[in-house]
Amino acid sequence: MLRQWRASITQKAVKDPRIQRRQVQFRENNSLLISNLASVVLHRNSPWNCRSHRPNRSSWQFDATGYTSHTHTTLSVKSEPTLSDAQRRTIYALSTPPGKAGIAVIRVSGPNALDVWRRVTRKKKSEDIPTPWMLQRRHVVDPETEERLDDSLTVFFKGPKSFTTEDTLELHIHSGRAVLSAVLRALAKLPYCRPAVPGEFTRRAFEGGRLDLTQVEGLRDLIDAETEAQRRVAVSGAEGTARAQYVALRSQILECLVFVEGFIDFGEDVDDLGQEAMIREAHDRALNIINCIRSHLDDNRRGEILRSGIKLAIFGPPNAGKSSLFNFLAQRDAAITSPIPGTTRDVLTLTLDIGGFPVVLSDTAGLRETLDTVEQVGVGRAGNAVKEADVSLCVLSLPDVLSSPDNALIRVPDEVKSHLKPDTLFLLNKSDTIANLPANQSLTFMEYNDDCHNGKRTQFWTASLRTSEGTQSFLDGLAQVLRSRYSDGFDYTSPLITHARHRDFLEQAVMHLEEFIAFSPSEVDIAAESLRYAARAIGSVSGLDVGVEEVLGGIFSSFCVGK
Repeated sequence: MLRQWRASITQKAVKDPRIQRRQVQFRENNSLLISNLASVVLHRNSPWNCRSHRPNRSSWQFDATGYTSHTHTTLSVKSEPTLSDAQRRTIYALSTPPGKAGIAVIRVSGPNALDVWRRVTRKKKSEDIPTPWMLQRRHVVDPETEERLDDSLTVFFKGPKSFTTEDTLELHIHSGRAVLSAVLRALAKLPYCRPAVPGEFTRRAFEGGRLDLTQVEGLRDLIDAETEAQRRVAVSGAEGTARAQYVALRSQILECLVFVEGFIDFGEDVDDLGQEAMIREAHDRALNIINCIRSHLDDNRRGEILRSGIKLAIFGPPNAGKSSLFNFLAQRDAAITSPIPGTTRDVLTLTLDIGGFPVVLSDTAGLRETLDTVEQVGVGRAGNAVKEADVSLCVLSLPDVLSSPDNALIRVPDEVKSHLKPDTLFLLNKSDTIANLPANQSLTFMEYNDDCHNGKRTQFWTASLRTSEGTQSFLDGLAQVLRSRYSDGFDYTSPLITHARHRDFLEQAVMHLEEFIAFSPSEVDIAAESLRYAARAIGSVSGLDVGVEEVLGGIFSSFCVGK
């Protein structure tokens, strides 16, 4: 009966004039579609003649009457999907400064580095694979047009024996703007390549285990180093000296944790005397670690100062020669000088090398009482600069502060006294204006004698910045002061703290170790967590972390529990 009902409905639909009009329209549309398709087919190899671009008849939908519904038929052209940045794992970048030079190096790293070598380099004698770690002369070509772009030396580093631990390709080409642009455009045509983001090569070296965070920072500091002291500290960090010290500290904390975990897990097998010995041993180890870390924290920020620069502030009364000294050290007219008091009203700063040390030099406004609003702001900024400086150098005009040539007493102006520190250095300028200048040994600073700074003699020099008399002695003495404060008894290969974050994590580790010692033996479970936090703080400096298996491995390798 169902079949008979469907047949009767179909016959009625065929006789309906509206259905007949739709049927005619459908035939006309199909004829137009077929004629359009025929006009597109140009030859047998046309892309429109392939099966993937023919109209999909299966998409035509028929209703109960056997005629098409309102679903439109469209032609879809398949194109190669664009890869996302996450899918394009092969990166490239110019590794040398841009500009005109003899050689430029373009670095390529990632899983498709070998295919890049095949696509963009050519040689008369074809080779399937390059010889790793060996320079080869090859032509750099466009991967699409095969146009020769440059003559180059290429070297392929087979991973993991590379900087990034991945397959790496280096193209040594001529450093010209047009050549660099052409080669970079050629690499951009490869669908699996993308430009590297800043620091991405070094990040891949870190993720691959080639470097830890302290070595990454040392490498960055080595690139930014401008003085010999900075270079030595940076080389030490990049070579892994700091890494070894942090690893040793972390291992000591883990050994301490081994005793605590052993007490928690196997304390019932040990008598009371043995339990006390285990806890006491853990506390003693923790105290030794705290003392070791504090010895590094109490280094007067030597590593950080050597890396970022020693802040040296020049201050003193107006017209004493501060700006003249600033220009003398800069070896150029960096500051305006004039006989008018109050010429300098702001803090001028530049970075220079004094005795191999990086020095951030600041010239400040003259310290005096003034009604000028702008000069008052400058005097306030001068005081702040002196307060924040690592080294302060007071410049005085010798004729103005020398009471008389006979008694050789130096009177420091009242406006300057409030800014003096126990280790302030002095330069007595304009020595050429005094006929009978007393010897330096006989000069005495009134109200700033040896009692003010624990028996240490005031360090000062006499010179004339106008005639350059005594300036070389001043430079040698200043370099010696910097050397005594920041390098005497200080091994360049041993600064553990070179960045502020190192200090923060070490202070956190000390805090957690002190918490561990403060817990009673009955709270040993909580005390163990403090040790884990301390180890995690040390590991955060180099990017390491503490795992359960690491602790358990230490327990079973160090203890003989008989089970």
